[in-house]
Amino acid sequence: MTRLVDPHVRYQAGYLAASDEFARSGEQRDGDGDLAQPAEPGYAGYHFTREGLADPEEFARFVAQRVAARDEDAPRRSGWTACHFFWVVDDEDDYVGSLALRHELTPFLLREGGHIGYSIRPSARRRGHAREALRLTLPIARVELGLDRVLVTCLESNEGSRRAIEANGGVYEDSRNGTRRYWVPT
Repeated sequence: MTRLVDPHVRYQAGYLAASDEFARSGEQRDGDGDLAQPAEPGYAGYHFTREGLADPEEFARFVAQRVAARDEDAPRRSGWTACHFFWVVDDEDDYVGSLALRHELTPFLLREGGHIGYSIRPSARRRGHAREALRLTLPIARVELGLDRVLVTCLESNEGSRRAIEANGGVYEDSRNGTRRYWVPT
């Protein structure tokens, strides 16, 4: 059974193993936020590395940053929106992926990123985790954020993500810069 959980230090080993899988595959990891953001006036920025996240204290700071991102009043880069980060876990409570539920659509998110971004580690694909994680996110978007529909995007070449979006009622709007855009009712 796929579940969404708040980021937590107990998933450190699985998160790092997934990071290594993504690095080996050369794939972009969506729905997980950036490991580094530069400072700017009113925002301190942050910088995490894969190597640094192996340290339990550094990983705890990383988890705290991910959880705090949902606070509307938390400092963030200009042009960025509050975001609920979730981690996707399987029936054995193992980390299998990440999902971001962005509170608003910035111009970039409207064009390419959408309200929801996600990625499932390569070794856990083709088991329905993306489809179920997206399904579980829709009522959160409706109840907590008041959204009656969300924009979800995927690369033209990502057949698995396209199927997950369409299985959740996604209605194709168009493609831009190699990205398919769908509106999904919540």
